[in-house]
Amino acid sequence: MLGFLKRRRRSRLLETPVTPEWREILRAQVPHYGRLSADEQSRIEGLVRIFLAEKSFEGCGGLVIDDEKRLTVAGLACLLLLNRETDVYPKLHSILIYPEAFAADIVEEDEDGLVHEAVEERLGESWERGSLVLSWADVTRDLAAHGEGFNVVLHEFAHQLDDEHGVADGMPALPNATAEERWKEVCGREFAVLQRRVEHGRSKLFDDYAAESPTEFFAAAVELFFEAPRLLLARHAELYGVLKDYFRQDPAVWPERLRE
Repeated sequence: MLGFLKRRRRSRLLETPVTPEWREILRAQVPHYGRLSADEQSRIEGLVRIFLAEKSFEGCGGLVIDDEKRLTVAGLACLLLLNRETDVYPKLHSILIYPEAFAADIVEEDEDGLVHEAVEERLGESWERGSLVLSWADVTRDLAAHGEGFNVVLHEFAHQLDDEHGVADGMPALPNATAEERWKEVCGREFAVLQRRVEHGRSKLFDDYAAESPTEFFAAAVELFFEAPRLLLARHAELYGVLKDYFRQDPAVWPERLRE
């Protein structure tokens, strides 16, 4: 439950329209924004205002944070909240942005209990302790290739949704037991099929990384749902259906809306 002061602060934010300059940045940088209805655009603008007021941005490696970067990340992050009764990433406090892919220290334990340490190059990371990290070069690269099924911002914020109910297991917080059972049945089956396909070199729509764990499968599915929705619907209709019910959005119809 939101406290009184937070509710009042958010109400004031929602009553303040975004500037024309901000709206133009959203339209230019977030391709999904122009495909929403006028009412949806208004709602996502309100979510963006709240997001920017409550989250801090930090440029790393000499990167300068400006309105374009803040609004791009906020617009994509808030797309995942649109139409749902939910908070605005309550566990997230800060977004760190590097100019390029960054090095991350990896510690893993193998089947024999041996601990291995390594350094890996990452495009993004979502941390349980309240931070999310992005490579700006890869954010812009994915936006330039919109429609190909990849979006690092959507991917990392999907991990934030996965974490919200306390366990990162590939299933976000759902409204009831029926929805949870359907999610487990559909997503569990789809994940198992993907693992078999990757094992035999037959994975097509999903990349191999999505078969690493249910959490990565969920994040990759969210990317496809918003970036290549008609492909996902055609090849994985049930998976598309559970995501459509969860997000309360139907991106597969957006191209038709553009022609209205």
